[in-house]
Amino acid sequence: MRDTLGIDDVEKLRKINTALIERVERSMDQQGNAFSLFQTAIGLEAQVRQRTDELTSALRRIEQTNRALSAAKEAAEAANISKTRFIAAASHDVLQPLNAAHLSISALADLQTSDQGKKLARQVEQSLDTMNELLRTLLDIAKLDSGVMKPDIVNLPLDALLGSLSSDFQQIAAAKGLHIRFRPTDAIVRSDRGMLRRVLQNIISNAIRYTSRGGVLIGARKRGALLRIDIVDTGMGIAEDQYEAIFEEFHRGTMPAGGDLGGTPGLGLGLSIVQRMVSALGHHITFTSRPGHGTAFHLYVPFGQPDLVRGKTREYAPRLPISNHLFGANVLLIENDRSVMEAMLTLLESWHCSVRIASHSSEAIGLLADPAWRPDIVIADQHLDHGDLGSVTIEHIRYYLRRQLPALIVTADPSAGLEARCKTRDIEVMYKPLKPAEFRALVEHLLAAGRAE
Repeated sequence: MRDTLGIDDVEKLRKINTALIERVERSMDQQGNAFSLFQTAIGLEAQVRQRTDELTSALRRIEQTNRALSAAKEAAEAANISKTRFIAAASHDVLQPLNAAHLSISALADLQTSDQGKKLARQVEQSLDTMNELLRTLLDIAKLDSGVMKPDIVNLPLDALLGSLSSDFQQIAAAKGLHIRFRPTDAIVRSDRGMLRRVLQNIISNAIRYTSRGGVLIGARKRGALLRIDIVDTGMGIAEDQYEAIFEEFHRGTMPAGGDLGGTPGLGLGLSIVQRMVSALGHHITFTSRPGHGTAFHLYVPFGQPDLVRGKTREYAPRLPISNHLFGANVLLIENDRSVMEAMLTLLESWHCSVRIASHSSEAIGLLADPAWRPDIVIADQHLDHGDLGSVTIEHIRYYLRRQLPALIVTADPSAGLEARCKTRDIEVMYKPLKPAEFRALVEHLLAAGRAE
């Protein structure tokens, strides 16, 4: 046997070698794949850990943001509550001394014998009126912005409201040599009576203020499903670049020479509160204007249903007195603010009334123990000492006397709820600060109506 390999043997060895190499390579590839998978798994685990950490951090940030938002919400709610309390306090406490000043200056004016003294009294009274208008408007704006003032939507005859406004503005327009005309209408609208009146009053007041010749026309016409109330003047008009600015607080247009109302500039709040009230009512307002020719405001309000009008329409125009004097009238005055009480006492006594004073319900009932003195009328603040309410106190007095005694609530806190309650109990309501002439007219009316029963 030869030691050398044959060709066939060499070929076999080559094949065997090739097979072994392929096996080794496959084995190495498999190991490499496994290693790659191992490395990939490690990489994915790291990514999962990183994403988990990022998600955890994000959740923590969201929790912190939620806590911050919750704290901010609580702070906002607390601020809103504080604002509401401030508005309520301001409505009562800020206007109380202003009411006392109004009543005192009226009594002081009646005592003046010289022309100079009467002139000074009128100037002070005019300044107090301006201060009252400013404070009331600012308070109304705050109430509207905070949601404290909410409309009481009712069905109301528009003609009665326009008639009341006509009584207010006829003399004012005539004093400026202007014509003012209110077209009659039988339309019934759905709105808040007081807020709608205030909107129209502010627009008409502006129309007169910025008109020096010609006049103002107020009318209404149907426009689709809505009623359009038009207030058209022949005044100075509004420049186009001022269209948006006129609704901003304290914006006042350029006054025409000698064209202002009584020489007193406006406060620049009239149209600002108009816009807020129109928005709160869900109404719509537009205007067109030509500088030098005049302006037309258009207020769109929904129609109401005639058969749903609430009783008789009660407007705020002062009543004309039936009796021309208060001499000898017995007045039970229930007021817990000393300055207002003293001013009211001075005014009533200057009208020759016999006045007795109480600050709360029990004290008022105690005054009735004297059979020789019986009140002809009760005038009460709504918020009295010991938490008593004037409207409830009046009911107690009427029950004690067994008669429907004429009664008047005088308050610095406008409230649709109070008005509704007093209306059902035949109690009149006036808001501070009082205008002495209107106050006297209403007291005389109530006394005359009480004596006629």
